[in-house]
Amino acid sequence: MTQNKDTADDIDIAHTGAGPSQPGLSLKVLHLIERFLLSVVVLLTVGGAVSEIFTVVQAMSITLADILLMFLYAEVIGMVIVFFADRNAVFVYPIFIAITALARLIILQGKDMAPENILYEAVSILFLTIAALIIIRVRKR
Repeated sequence: MTQNKDTADDIDIAHTGAGPSQPGLSLKVLHLIERFLLSVVVLLTVGGAVSEIFTVVQAMSITLADILLMFLYAEVIGMVIVFFADRNAVFVYPIFIAITALARLIILQGKDMAPENILYEAVSILFLTIAALIIIRVRKR
């Protein structure tokens, strides 16, 4: 029975034209690229946070926009940490970041925005929240 399975694997490899070591090498290269890009994301996020801190110190004033922006930076770094800590973890951090970004937009531009745009963004937050709940529930099963 194992001979039939091995023969089927040999046929699949011959059919695709890929050797047994090629998929392993491709995955290693993609993982290296992934780690490099995530490292760049963390470095740029830390750079943005440091730049924002310098701006706040120079202005000698902290606004709500500054605080919300720092939350966004913290969420991006948290997302990368969760990704590296447990790849099987529920990965809803991008949705949380989108919710925070939309809430920041509503808070900072709410007075100047048309009421229907605020409603659209609030509905977007609702949809993102429902999507996050669905992802979390499906992953628990």
